[in-house]
Amino acid sequence: MELTLRPTHKQHLAYQALNDPEIDNVFLGGGAGGGKSWWICESRLVNALRFPGYKSFIGREELKRLMQSTYLTFTKVCAFHNIPQGTYKLNGQYNYIEFSNGSRIDLLDLKFLPTDPLYERFGSLEYTDGAIEEAGEVHFMAYDVLKTRIGRHRNKEFGIRPKLAITGNPKKNWTYIVFYKPWRDGILTKGLSFIQSLYKDNEFTSDDYEKQLSQISDTATKQRLMFGNWEYDDDPTALMKYENIVDIFTNTVENNDEKYITADIARFGRDKTVIKVWRGLEVYLIKTYTKQDLTTTAEEIKKLERDEKVPRSHILIDEDGVGGGVLDLLPGANGFIANSVPIEVNGNKEQYQNLKSQCTYMMADLVNGHKISIKNVEQTEKDFIISELEQVKSKDADKDGKRKVIGKDEIKEVLGHSPDFADNIMMRMWFILKRVAEELAPDPYFDTYGTYYKD
Repeated sequence: MELTLRPTHKQHLAYQALNDPEIDNVFLGGGAGGGKSWWICESRLVNALRFPGYKSFIGREELKRLMQSTYLTFTKVCAFHNIPQGTYKLNGQYNYIEFSNGSRIDLLDLKFLPTDPLYERFGSLEYTDGAIEEAGEVHFMAYDVLKTRIGRHRNKEFGIRPKLAITGNPKKNWTYIVFYKPWRDGILTKGLSFIQSLYKDNEFTSDDYEKQLSQISDTATKQRLMFGNWEYDDDPTALMKYENIVDIFTNTVENNDEKYITADIARFGRDKTVIKVWRGLEVYLIKTYTKQDLTTTAEEIKKLERDEKVPRSHILIDEDGVGGGVLDLLPGANGFIANSVPIEVNGNKEQYQNLKSQCTYMMADLVNGHKISIKNVEQTEKDFIISELEQVKSKDADKDGKRKVIGKDEIKEVLGHSPDFADNIMMRMWFILKRVAEELAPDPYFDTYGTYYKD
């Protein structure tokens, strides 16, 4: 059986990258209508027919949408190439496409599950190669794990290098950090390839598609889907600019020798316990735990206190929920109650709804001013921190009254998890405000970037 491929120019570049021995992961991304899904499906089909017994996967954040969109595209690709009936069939029970020559393409649900945060459900799978559709919807850990599952099924026999093909529209998550921004800046990591593809790059797109995209009313959505704009600013209520958030991991800040520990304790075991150790305004150590009892958590904090030589008075525990139990085990440490009254600074505390709002606005000020730094952090944690800080937004900003921020539960609805990393950073502001309020030695960070609170 012979297939005649008619790729667009951008699809051709993506195929070249798949054949390049120096490239491991190929990202064909940009706006809608650029032929991304077609390339994913066609490249799987070609290998499945060419190499009997080949095994690949196509994964997406939600299996239902994978079936409704990507699999539908797969059937169109087969029809375009006149693939004879009976060459392949869908196993709807176990979600894979089976070919008459023994090849197989698994259809994977990549949804993040709190019960499986490390995607261990994919740990024993073995594939020749694979593909991720709409990677902007997918958690970084899924990408990180699936990279290790390819190159494990008859690659040497077939002469196929283990390649991960990826598609996606602009999204401010790991796809922006790992692929787009380094590509834009000319510093893309060796082994990675990024090809920008828009609807205008696809001569097979219907004539009406441009009109349909131009009629999108939401500005941010139009920028993403029509123009492939990765730098869009989609929410005026966001308190921090995206690039300022990303810069946290490369900022160099002036620090004194004072160390602090902030701990956001998991509420009833549902979320993460996140503990950060600070040197001034630089986080240099992060510890995360799940489903850990209060006594063990308290002992972990005591160990960090000893090892890092942090004074007990420089420890702050989230006192809401079960955090109060940890605080009871650490006499001399401080408690943070998000809904308590703001700290009075220069005779003024009335402009904020509560302590959390006050600390959140100060955190946003410092992040936008490149005054906070986080070092020694893994990519998975970076992904959590960035996504959580992106969701830090003002509430009722168009109304008169006290400054407010959206609540933890609202953020959790968007992210699917509690903003434990962001809340932990926010808590560090308490020490700055407390020092100034108690008229101790002036806090250098407040003096440097605290003019907002003196207005």
